Amino acid sequence: MLELAEMLPPRLAGTPLWPLMRQAGVTRAVGQFYLPHQLIQGEKPWDYMPLLRLKNQYEDAGFALDVIEDRPPLNLAKRGLPGRDEEITEVLTLIENMGRLGIGVWCYQWMADFTWMRTSTSRPSRGGSTVSAFDAALLDGAPPTECGPLAEETLWESLEYFLSKVVPVAERWGVKLAMHPDDPPLSPVRGVGRIMSTIEGFQRLVDTVPSPVNGITLCQGNFRLMTEDLVGVIHKFGEQGKVFFVHMRDVRGTRENFEETWHDDGPTDMYACFQAYRDIGFDGVMRPDHVPSLTGEEDLEAGYATLGRLFAVGYLRGLQHAVYR
Repeated sequence: MLELAEMLPPRLAGTPLWPLMRQAGVTRAVGQFYLPHQLIQGEKPWDYMPLLRLKNQYEDAGFALDVIEDRPPLNLAKRGLPGRDEEITEVLTLIENMGRLGIGVWCYQWMADFTWMRTSTSRPSRGGSTVSAFDAALLDGAPPTECGPLAEETLWESLEYFLSKVVPVAERWGVKLAMHPDDPPLSPVRGVGRIMSTIEGFQRLVDTVPSPVNGITLCQGNFRLMTEDLVGVIHKFGEQGKVFFVHMRDVRGTRENFEETWHDDGPTDMYACFQAYRDIGFDGVMRPDHVPSLTGEEDLEAGYATLGRLFAVGYLRGLQHAVYR
């Protein structure tokens, strides 16, 4: 059955976030790597001992660690440049150690030079809360990235090379590779092509290296901008056994101009989406994503403030109970 989880960075372990999520009934964690000051000399975050300590830290706090949503550096690999094999070797170390420790899903992405992008993190929303927003027109005068333009076909070639190296190791260690969409799902952005921006692109991904471990993170906010039939997309990839992890959020607008919404205030029929996950037999974890910032916490990290997370967990728990019970 679908289980609710939360993104719980270890850097926030000493804040109210961790105990509040446990008090709200969350027992599954999506983890990130330790920061450099949390490592012992000579360690890398994806080495066995740091991952062992990380897993134990979550378990000691009452959470099972289901997903790693963090990555070693991969920009050379994405651009197909010299040094990519060394970057991929670090990924292979991560995958092997996740397998040894029983951490079953790695959420990665294929966005070069930068990851998710917004042109505002202070858009007014319900009751004076704030959300993030994106307007592609505001980037018309933006300079190119330091690395310069990047063609989509180069990204496809580099991704196929990456998967050819990583998929056999992931199969051996039983770790699922869950590709996250481009955010926003738009290409190019500042001259940099993006390939995980369409439904067709995701189908090409899973067809490029057929494997039971080659699948997707179904981030609903991004997929909503790719299609008017989100429920159909859940069925499309779910019936292929390719939905490994879910980000539950909603947006209003188009891929060129949109804003995040409260989980209960967007255009998507969230209840129908939960029904679709039930119908495809999804038994992984779903986490709330990109929540609003509420009064008193607008200066915290956009999309990840604590009060908005509590609201989202409660709302999604209600939907979970309505559909599964």
